[in-house]
Amino acid sequence: MTVELSRRSELTAGNIMSALAGGFLLASPWLFGFASARTAAWSAWTGGALIAGVALIAVAKLQAWEEWLNLALGLCVAAAPWALGFAGLVAAMWTHVGVGLAVAILAAVELWMMQGHGPARTT
Repeated sequence: MTVELSRRSELTAGNIMSALAGGFLLASPWLFGFASARTAAWSAWTGGALIAGVALIAVAKLQAWEEWLNLALGLCVAAAPWALGFAGLVAAMWTHVGVGLAVAILAAVELWMMQGHGPARTT
């Protein structure tokens, strides 16, 4: 039982970090001055809100589909500068790539841990 609770708290911590990353992406147009670049700003606002929302749902009730969705969202956010044509805006591009890859990696690690992998625990 202790192992399950410990693993659950690690997964919850990962989802909280994803929610914070989503919030950071949501605020990034104002933080880094690209709010006037419509496509980049809307991508950050939409991607950040979706990532944060899914991560907060996962905090409340952990399910594998939430991690798969955040993995996909993270990869989409990382690819957005090229897919949506704002790769020339350095601040927007690096913010999207950094947050997107961080969220995707967190989701992949959480999926791996949900499968029973991860560090060995003693009871």
